[in-house]
Amino acid sequence: MKEVRQLAGQTIIYGLGTIVPRFLNYGILTFFYTRIFQKEEYGIITELYAWMVLFLIILTYGMETGFFRFSQNSKNYERVYSTTLISLLITSGLFLLLSNIFIKPFSQLLKYQNNTDYIRMFSAILAIDAFTAIPFARLRRENKALTFSIIKILNVIITILIVIFLLVIAPELYEKNNGFLRKIYNPDYGVGYVFLANLIGSSATLIMLLPFIVKIKFQFDVHIWKEMIMYSFPLLIAGLSGSINDAIDKVLLRRLSGETDGLYIVGEYGAGYKIGVLMALFIQMFRYAAEPFFFEKAGKTNAKETYVYVMKYFIIIMLTIFLVINLYKSGIQFLIGKSYRDSLIVVPMISMAYLLYGIYINHSIWYKINDLTRFGVYITFSGALITIIINVVFIPIYGYMASAWAHVASYFSMIVLSFIFASKYYPIDYKMIKQMPYFFIAVLMVLFSLKFHYKNLLQEIVINTILLGIFITYAEIKDKAVSVFIKKDKYENKNC
Repeated sequence: MKEVRQLAGQTIIYGLGTIVPRFLNYGILTFFYTRIFQKEEYGIITELYAWMVLFLIILTYGMETGFFRFSQNSKNYERVYSTTLISLLITSGLFLLLSNIFIKPFSQLLKYQNNTDYIRMFSAILAIDAFTAIPFARLRRENKALTFSIIKILNVIITILIVIFLLVIAPELYEKNNGFLRKIYNPDYGVGYVFLANLIGSSATLIMLLPFIVKIKFQFDVHIWKEMIMYSFPLLIAGLSGSINDAIDKVLLRRLSGETDGLYIVGEYGAGYKIGVLMALFIQMFRYAAEPFFFEKAGKTNAKETYVYVMKYFIIIMLTIFLVINLYKSGIQFLIGKSYRDSLIVVPMISMAYLLYGIYINHSIWYKINDLTRFGVYITFSGALITIIINVVFIPIYGYMASAWAHVASYFSMIVLSFIFASKYYPIDYKMIKQMPYFFIAVLMVLFSLKFHYKNLLQEIVINTILLGIFITYAEIKDKAVSVFIKKDKYENKNC
């Protein structure tokens, strides 16, 4: 299908802005952090970035999706964009102001009362990232995927360069310098420089996006804004519930494991989680391209057929990536320091959980295009509740393994609920039963790789590559058979 090929092309370009920066982040920064920081220190990075996920949802309050929904009418496009941008500017500015006025209680809430400077930088990063979400949404809406990707990549490159300077080069210069550098640089500041580098990177991104901000005619349409808020508020609740699924485990791990071991455990889990969450990078890449694509196709007669087609290939491709992550862990494990590698046990669960999340993202378009966003609230709230219950009940018994399984249970429940609700309001036959053999084969292959005792690395690579080849071959044969069946079925129906 031409539309799906278009989506695939956009997804690949958005991959430059999602996968490349994240791989740079993982391949350089995660590699670096897990080798120079103790687990307690890396736990600080892991937990505060988990808090960022939660706060960013609040500060964008569903307006990204609202912008896509209300900008479909080309006559109101600039007015919608300007209204959305001003709204985010005001709320982000207020957050930054209030978080600095009430810095002590805010820091105490996050349990960083002894590191208020971390929280000041944390607040500034959040305010900038929330505001720039709308210019980035405009780039997506206008299919300027390359510009989007270049800015995202430059953001990460700038951050990496600043991190390397502050944590590698500056300490050496500090030892050789008796002047100005000794007054402004503190070699013991450590983790704080991670947040400073991120703040500089976010500020640079804001500067790069200025051409898409200052050139517009600033106008705030109260009527449009109210309609957008009514549409987007349920998405805020849904997004917050979804971010709880994504981030609350790190917050709860620290608090349920005790102050002594909390950050240590969060740091170790965070490293293994980073490997498993590689899956989420591909999901995000797809989402950036798919969201405007799905809205664009919503009014067309073949919309449902397109959604089914996209879902099928999405599952096959994501399961292939799932296998690559889990069958080649011996190589991927070098992304994290040796002392962190016990946490690799969570990788199969986390990667499968995010595959399930991707299926949910794919399917959830039904309530977005039909203005039934309240169902997003019901679904994601249920998933968040399952996440919290499993973490609270089982972390004291099973530690971070409970957090890993909570992700799987939560996202699976969200898929089930989404299909149940959609069957009444926007039924689409995705033929999910026919996709089950793919899951069954992929899971069996990963279980085999975990249980089989390989004699050496070469044998592991050869055997696992054969397994991957078998899966791809099976998908190719089965997919062709399904395509022939669909064409035959359509022909028979046409001649009935």
